[in-house]
Amino acid sequence: MHHMLTSLAAATGGDWSSLIGILLLLTMALVLGTIAEHLKQNAILGYLVAGTLVGPNVLGLIASRNQVEVIAEIGVALLLFTVGLEISIKRLFRMGPIAFLGGLLQVTITMGAVFVLSMGLGLDIKAAVCLGAMLALSSTACVIRLLVDDAAIDAVYGRNTLGILLMQDIAVMPLVLTVTILSGSGDGGDSNAFWMLSQSLLYGALMVGGFWVLMNHVVPHLLNIRLWAKNRELPILMAVVLAVGSAVIAHKLGLSAAMGAFIAGILLAESPFATQVRADVGALRTVLVTLFFASIGMLAEPVWAAQNALLVLGTAAGILLLKPMIIWGIARRFGFTHGQSLATGLCLAQVGEFSFVLAEVARGTAISEDIFRLVVASTIVTLFATPFLVRLAPRIGNQFQSLVDRKPKPQTKSGEEPSDSDSPDEEALKPEVENANRILIIGFGPAGQCVAQTLIGKHRDHILIIDQNQRNAAIASRLGLAVQVGSCTSTETLEHAHIEHASVVVITIPDPHTVRQTIHACRSLNPAAKLIVRSRYHVYKWELMLTGATEVIDEEEQVGHRLAVAARRQLEPDVH
Repeated sequence: MHHMLTSLAAATGGDWSSLIGILLLLTMALVLGTIAEHLKQNAILGYLVAGTLVGPNVLGLIASRNQVEVIAEIGVALLLFTVGLEISIKRLFRMGPIAFLGGLLQVTITMGAVFVLSMGLGLDIKAAVCLGAMLALSSTACVIRLLVDDAAIDAVYGRNTLGILLMQDIAVMPLVLTVTILSGSGDGGDSNAFWMLSQSLLYGALMVGGFWVLMNHVVPHLLNIRLWAKNRELPILMAVVLAVGSAVIAHKLGLSAAMGAFIAGILLAESPFATQVRADVGALRTVLVTLFFASIGMLAEPVWAAQNALLVLGTAAGILLLKPMIIWGIARRFGFTHGQSLATGLCLAQVGEFSFVLAEVARGTAISEDIFRLVVASTIVTLFATPFLVRLAPRIGNQFQSLVDRKPKPQTKSGEEPSDSDSPDEEALKPEVENANRILIIGFGPAGQCVAQTLIGKHRDHILIIDQNQRNAAIASRLGLAVQVGSCTSTETLEHAHIEHASVVVITIPDPHTVRQTIHACRSLNPAAKLIVRSRYHVYKWELMLTGATEVIDEEEQVGHRLAVAARRQLEPDVH
């Protein structure tokens, strides 16, 4: 992404060919995105195909990707800015060590594995290191877009995925410096590289400090100006300036534009204006993100890929197997279940957009032209597979968890890791529960705890908690409730909880995919049980009812009712 402001001005100035190219790309994306949705596929697939068809290697309607590259990168920055607006600093730290240490381990181990494989295939050290750097990264833009669309960003695997992606984005700058040095593009050797890295860290710290002052002390005052409250256009312009400006500032400092926009969004997330700003940039973000995915498709060389189809597909398949295995192993070490770990790995299986930047730097020096084409082709194949993998990730994870749970559990010995469905204090966590009118509460987060506190007075001896999180299980145990640690989608876990005796099952999990799996498992073992289910979003309410829920508590609907009651109380204070 070079000379961002200059290119933006040129794209919207006297050079009408750039605007025509953008129009062609958006039109083709509209048509093929509609077809993809009609075929019940994600529209991103249509956007990628649109870029391939319009690009220089097929129809040639757009001669160069440079015509849309800068605007497409701004689209990614806008996407990350709006995601940042939903994630406060407190929430970021609540992601835990999987986000920071886990992300660092993922990049390091993936680079090491690819390095060993590349050396075994006869590549030199420079090429092996560069390939490791390229393949270690995943697609922030693609995966976050899909997780948001599927309402899975708050699921356990969604949070893990987001945390690792953020660490990957932080690692981009050191990886670019590494590849630059190995490619012979650096001018001053190791000392120059050390200076560049130190400079990047300093600029990064200054940027975060400046953004913090701007977002916490300047922007709120501007948005509170009475004149701005009367003119709806001014806050919208402010939102666009914040989103695009933060990306441009980061780029000018030699940092990732997307990461700069994301940090700005996080720092603004604590503001009461965050929701308004997110809505104001929504339409522009949609257009520019569409351009980004289409521009990725323009890199494809279908003729070369067809001539080397086995090599391309084999490489892509290897990537899609290797990365989930590595991430699964890392997530398991951080205490996540087999299912959650595998789902996280599947979401991060692809190679990301920053890999194209690394490949371009290494092209012709550290890696040959054929390796460059192979990296580009296999990366695009993994991106095509990503919508399917992200959509199927929770289902595959749940099925894998069920298979693991069916295996005989070895007797736990001192010093050994406990099994997935039992904690070290399992007997302490499982006081006797009466079978008659048993009440199962699945998920013991804030919602599950509220349910338990309401029922605990009269029904303590009938309540059993099911949760995979050891900390939640410990909270329930301190309340004197019976707990079973295990996967709620596993029939073995539910059988062990004696669900056949349950009169009521309360499912408080926010992830709709896991909820559907849990409903199916509960219904298969106890068709008569009353299933009371939480629905995070209104769009899933009737789907969950059709799946087998007895009653669905629609969060958005409940919030609407509470807001109406509060509004009426203010308008009619004498009415009770």
